[in-house]
Amino acid sequence: MDAEKEEAWITGIGIVSTLGDGCEANWQALDAGRPAVDQTTFSPYIVHPIAAVDFAKQIPKADQRMMDAWQRIGTYAAGLALESAGIKGNASVLSHTDLLVVATGGERDTTLDCKLLKERRTAANRARLLNEKLMSDLRPTLFLSQLSNMLAGNISVVHKVTGSSRTFLGEEAGLEALRTARARVISGQSDIVLVGGAQNGERKDVLLLCEAGGLALKNEFAPVFERQAGGGGIAPGSFGAFLVIESRSHATARGAQPFARLASVACQRTKREPGGVTRSFDQLWQEMKARASKHGLAVISGASGAEPVTSEERIFLKNLGEAPVRAIGTYTGYGFEAQFSLNVAVAALAASHGALFPATDNSEIERQADGPIERVLVTGAGHWRGEGLALVERMHPPGRMLQ
Repeated sequence: MDAEKEEAWITGIGIVSTLGDGCEANWQALDAGRPAVDQTTFSPYIVHPIAAVDFAKQIPKADQRMMDAWQRIGTYAAGLALESAGIKGNASVLSHTDLLVVATGGERDTTLDCKLLKERRTAANRARLLNEKLMSDLRPTLFLSQLSNMLAGNISVVHKVTGSSRTFLGEEAGLEALRTARARVISGQSDIVLVGGAQNGERKDVLLLCEAGGLALKNEFAPVFERQAGGGGIAPGSFGAFLVIESRSHATARGAQPFARLASVACQRTKREPGGVTRSFDQLWQEMKARASKHGLAVISGASGAEPVTSEERIFLKNLGEAPVRAIGTYTGYGFEAQFSLNVAVAALAASHGALFPATDNSEIERQADGPIERVLVTGAGHWRGEGLALVERMHPPGRMLQ
């Protein structure tokens, strides 16, 4: 196969988030400018909770019992993507669909954690106490459900995706998974790939880690690019986002209609020294600048709100000129490993519509689009490490649009 002539098409999108269940619900909420925020359940911390979802529509109840929330969210979103691509239940296609999953570790049993810490204070023999708890309270099935590759396993079992499988771990891996998916399709190593991730932001252990690092958004919600004045902060989000990325030849042969073209993905991990994120984005931009004419260019930013990384991304975005920007984290919260998959999914929806959803904050970064959108630049910068850019292009004639 001539790799230079192949293209990577996005033929399926599955999103479940705080904004709703499915692409249409999420796009309508974005178009209406309705961030969904919970400022009370974990007060003073702010989270974006998952919308009401009937997981049984994609996951048999017997399988749900062995899954933590993040696994249910991810397996559900993966099913939506397969359904969107028209290959759910199609054994002949699923048998060679490769699976790339971005996942964190599983959820802790905070009740047990607190009990252990309390008993440890008065235990005569702390080592013996821990050993007893390992033998009794910490069940093997609980440990297994916390392994990151269990999400890939559950997707394979529930949806019968039986091609090769990889699990990526870490914020930078969220970028690398999309880069790998596209590279495999362009090179001819894969005809079709299911790629994405999931995050449950409604976890006390996640909030504890954000607080310990001085990264938690507290007390009052603000859009991502308006948090700088208060020192920044992350509002974790619960969501799953998966994409079906397919070679043009494979998609054409089965009559699939794409949402958009995934034209480029580039990522790296720079030293997080002052100005490092801006320089990293500038370097990555040079790799795709020639293809990304500023005419009809928009930006979907995956900025987390954490500082100083968000301010350094702002510098890069301002240097792009008049391209309108939307920070998806304002609406959905930040999803760590899963964030870049969501960013690219929303960019594909924007490209398929040829339009952006309205700006809703008062920063000079977010501005109204002056005309139709032809290509969308996607940014991703982890709060701790990893930077990446993707370029999503509108199809001509236009690809699929939501009704």
